[in-house]
Amino acid sequence: MSERPDEPLTAPSYTSRSHGFAHPGPGRYDVSTMQTTAPTTWEDVLRMPDDGNRYEFIGGRLYMTPAPVIRHHRVSERLQSALRQALGAPGHGEVFYAPVLVEFPGTRDRVQPDVFFVSNERRGIIGEKSVTGAPDLVVEILSPSTAHRDRGVKLDLYARCGVREYWIVDPEEDVVDVWRFGRTPGRERFPGELPVRLGNERVGVIDLAEVFSRHLDIWEESS
Repeated sequence: MSERPDEPLTAPSYTSRSHGFAHPGPGRYDVSTMQTTAPTTWEDVLRMPDDGNRYEFIGGRLYMTPAPVIRHHRVSERLQSALRQALGAPGHGEVFYAPVLVEFPGTRDRVQPDVFFVSNERRGIIGEKSVTGAPDLVVEILSPSTAHRDRGVKLDLYARCGVREYWIVDPEEDVVDVWRFGRTPGRERFPGELPVRLGNERVGVIDLAEVFSRHLDIWEESS
C-alpha cells in the first residue's frame, strides 16, 4: 500500500479558539460551515467531519497523515501493551495512543502522537478533551508519509517544549532511536532490548524482537 509523501500545507493565519479533539463528536456538525476544500488552518480542521486522517499543526503549517498501514498498527499496539505493563500497571502514570490531541502552551503547535506517556508528576496536563503540556515520553512510528516530519520538525518541537524522552520507531529496520532531552541530552539506537525509564530510573525493558515480529504478523493474519 503506497502512501502520499509528507507535504505540509501552509497555514497563512491562525487564531486559537478550541482546545478539543481534531473533530467534534457525531451529530454536532453545522452543514453551513462544513469544509468543502482542503483545510489550511486548524479552524478548517475543526469544521470538518472525521475523514479518517490525522491533522497536526506545527510551526505554522498544517500536516495531514493518512490512516496507517496494518504493520504500523500492529507495532503500535504491541508497544502500547509493553508500556502499559512497564509504566501503567505499576501506577506510574497513563499511556495514551492516537488520536489524542497534545497542545503545547505558549505555541500554536498541536500534534497527535502515535503513543505517549504522562507520569503522575505531570498528570495535571491531562484535560477532558486533550493534553495541554509536554508528555514525559512520546513515541512516533515511522511511515513513508511521516518519516521526514518525525525526524525533523517533531524532533525539534519535542526537544523545545519539555518532552523528556522521544522514541522514533523504525518498523522496516526494526530499531528504535531514543532521544533524551533535559540535563543529560543524548541519542541511542536500540535493536534488541529497549529500556523503559521513569525519569532517570530504569523501570522495565521491552523485547523489540516481539514488537517487530513478522511471525506474529502472520499469526495475527491467520487467526
